[in-house]
Amino acid sequence: MHVLPQLRKLDEKYSRELAVIGVHAGKFNAERVTENIRQAVLRLDVEHPVVNDRFFRVWKAYSVSAWPTIVLVDPEGKYVGSQPGEIMFETFDPVIGQVIEEFDSRGLIDRRPLPSRPEKQASPEQFLSFPGKVLYRSPGRLFVADSGHNRLLELRSDGDGRTAKVVAMAGSGASGLADGGFESAKFHHPQGMALDGDTLYVADTENHAIQSVDLGRRQVTTIAGTGEQSLFHGGHGRAKETPLSSPWDVAISDGVLYIAMAGVHQIWSLDLKTGSVQPWAGNGLEDIADGALHSASLAQTMGMALAGDRLYFADAESSGVRWAGTGQGGKVNTIAGTGLFDFGDRDGVGDGVLMQHCQGIGAHGGQVYVADTYNNKIKLVDPVSRRVTTFLGTGEPGYRDGPDPTFDEPSGVCAGDGKLFIADTNNHLIRVADLQTREVWTMDVR
Repeated sequence: MHVLPQLRKLDEKYSRELAVIGVHAGKFNAERVTENIRQAVLRLDVEHPVVNDRFFRVWKAYSVSAWPTIVLVDPEGKYVGSQPGEIMFETFDPVIGQVIEEFDSRGLIDRRPLPSRPEKQASPEQFLSFPGKVLYRSPGRLFVADSGHNRLLELRSDGDGRTAKVVAMAGSGASGLADGGFESAKFHHPQGMALDGDTLYVADTENHAIQSVDLGRRQVTTIAGTGEQSLFHGGHGRAKETPLSSPWDVAISDGVLYIAMAGVHQIWSLDLKTGSVQPWAGNGLEDIADGALHSASLAQTMGMALAGDRLYFADAESSGVRWAGTGQGGKVNTIAGTGLFDFGDRDGVGDGVLMQHCQGIGAHGGQVYVADTYNNKIKLVDPVSRRVTTFLGTGEPGYRDGPDPTFDEPSGVCAGDGKLFIADTNNHLIRVADLQTREVWTMDVR
């Protein structure tokens, strides 16, 4: 995700000389399925061709050892060089310019346009597009991050949660970073939300920013982030002057906004009174290691939920469910998850549990509900016994309501009034489950 904006800049500058090709070598099993990759291409607005390197053949041929790695090939098909890690436009710009100059002098640059047909041209328009997170407040008030449409929706549902009406829509639909009224403000793939009174706080993920949405005045204001991605994990200072990195979810308690900073494997805190931001948990190293807040290691936190003095969170890259105490002397503790490459689909207790890239989490009634995203399931977690069981879903991607439902990469969950609300991301739908009967239905949004 961090490399894509840089590649777009290169592609735009050298649109007639440079061909960008993505080679996708998936770490998780679900990432090796071509249809899942196609959905990711649509979700991330990728317009260059992407190869499914599911058996790591291209990876091995180019001696790649890290995600991501950038490789430059000259017009004669020869390897020029490679760079592992996240790159910036300024790094590759002069190199590409030099290669073009050299081969142009020999008449070897072919500037004829390459035939391409982006996936989005073949995809029907949906009312919702890759909804990322949901937030429920009783009675019948539901907020949806309509991430693919770069907007936020406020819904009012009927008593049983089967139908809902859109009562407010923030965001023009165009991607960008712009404050202002609901109709003119711009987001870029917003995700997690937290509500405090009449103010909705939003993790504006690809803008690397936190937005404040005044629901009464219908105004959007950037309160943290500069719009540029932070390349480091130790930043702190005034919130609007400090770069952030892919904030994915937010949670609020006692005037402190907790931010899942997925891009630097940390959780940050924003003091809403002083306007200062700083790392709160995680040392910035991608791993799963418990301990004191600042010495523990996290792995791409993508979902959070507060329950009392516990902040539960889902670490996607370690497929783990963890929690940290918000009081003095708080520590990071793991309920399930053992390593960056330990994943699968196995219910059980503690270290015997396997999940796959879980992205959403909700706490309700002493239990924790987890969107086990790449397993297409919702898991039920008992934080005391550390027991994890399948609550909903068969494991197969699909769309089926009823007592035996199927989902397609759900990434957000929240509970209230006896129901579980699910952002069924790749199905472009909001699904609802009865917590007692486990019957699932699709919310009819009007």
